[in-house]
Amino acid sequence: MSATEDATARDAATPSARTALGVVYLVGAGPGDPGLLTVRARDLLDECDAIVDDALANPEIVAALASRRADEGRAGPERHFVGKRGGDGRSARQADINALLVRLAREGKRVVRLKGGDPFVFGRGSEEAQALAAAGVPFEVVPGVTAGIAAPAYAGIPVTHRAVATSVTFVTGHEDPSKESQQTDWGALARAGGTIVLYMGVKRLPAIAAALAAGGLPGTTPAAAVQWATYGKQRTVVATLETLAARAAAEGVEAPVITVIGPAVALREEIAWFDRRPLFGRRVIVTRARAQRGSLAARLRALGADVLEAPTTRLEPLDQAPLRAAVGRLGDYRWLVFTSQTAVALLWDALRAAGRDARALAGLRVCAVGPATSEALLGRGIAVDVAPRRFVAEGLLEALRERDDVRGARVLYATADGARDVLREGLAAIGARVDVVPAYRSVPEAEASAALRHAVERGEAQLATFTSASTVSGYVAALGPELARRLPAVSIGPITSDAARAAGIHVVGEAEESTMDGVVEAVIRWAGYGA
Repeated sequence: MSATEDATARDAATPSARTALGVVYLVGAGPGDPGLLTVRARDLLDECDAIVDDALANPEIVAALASRRADEGRAGPERHFVGKRGGDGRSARQADINALLVRLAREGKRVVRLKGGDPFVFGRGSEEAQALAAAGVPFEVVPGVTAGIAAPAYAGIPVTHRAVATSVTFVTGHEDPSKESQQTDWGALARAGGTIVLYMGVKRLPAIAAALAAGGLPGTTPAAAVQWATYGKQRTVVATLETLAARAAAEGVEAPVITVIGPAVALREEIAWFDRRPLFGRRVIVTRARAQRGSLAARLRALGADVLEAPTTRLEPLDQAPLRAAVGRLGDYRWLVFTSQTAVALLWDALRAAGRDARALAGLRVCAVGPATSEALLGRGIAVDVAPRRFVAEGLLEALRERDDVRGARVLYATADGARDVLREGLAAIGARVDVVPAYRSVPEAEASAALRHAVERGEAQLATFTSASTVSGYVAALGPELARRLPAVSIGPITSDAARAAGIHVVGEAEESTMDGVVEAVIRWAGYGA
């Protein structure tokens, strides 16, 4: 331990410093795919007061946490980014990171030290644990999925296989095989057989390959380099021990890279799966409002897309007094009309604030514009009476026109401020009396503009998706009219398509059914798969 670390430890271990201590969780963030985060890690992130994160921990994990807490009306944790990637000027010294963890814990905070992969596999988590132990700070280690296992698996390479590899060796590639004194016995590794997995060794790959060859490993041994493992932008280069370094350099493969050497690499041709999914290699922008974006992004990622979540709008509740007043006189209404999950949630909140529940709606007819809205109601114990065949306002009107209990009825319609007048005017034409209560509004999301602009300007995305006319207007506001026209788009339905075309955006696909699944199917058709 350095003098600085030793002094910090002695100071933190004094009786006065030991009072009201917080706790530090050394958490493995996994290799990149947020879906590989452990349940324990997710729970700790949801409740922590501070996060100290690395460059190799996927930033989407922290962004999703902040978004989730904002949606729940909770403040996000304070964030301390410490870099820790070679060449990153923002990287903090390890001694400073140790001291930061001790200080935050002494302030009584629950701290998540979020580290890429597993904290104890080439992650210096053990050094941080030593510093915390010396300082008398309580800590817990939460293992993560290490890249040495995940990268080969996502590349379709098993690190062990009964027929070809009965052992696996994990080794850091940072150590230079040409130096006089070294911990790694490259000759012994060459003779050991099985699979060799190198962490962080792409720059030293020529020297490592030479050392392994000198130790007796045949130059024809299959080898692969996996870049950005488990991300939508993952790339895998397959060659042999003697040719991999040149192949990787020719194809511009740079850190972060996991290198796999051994006979098991040959199995990739048979069992590769991740990069054979229908949307692999496609980067798609999801512009859906922040509170709603997750399901579409998750569906696209499951099909292999590299998704940039850039919500151009956010849903902001308006003054809820009019909605609460309407809930107070539910007995005056015969129909409730819902065209969004957000309206369902806000009306339910008003209902619960009045000390009432689904039983208060027992005498009313309820209609919903589409399956997602219907599911939101059913989740609160309310089954809809009318659902249209076409999931747009016009389709809902068509369904209501077929009934004989709408004329003369009073209708409560909770909706977004500035929503189209189609339903109000159409219901009035049928003979209903409609009370329109604006409960929320869609406002531009400035926070997403920088990342969105960067991706479009650099040609890092191939497609934008729009799930409402408001996402189109937010997209154009974020990028400006000229930049917004660069990418083609897929839309959720005709109204949204019209808004995109009016902005000069080329619509290359439209959902046949105005649902998230319909959008996904349209994206797949655009990518050249399906019907």
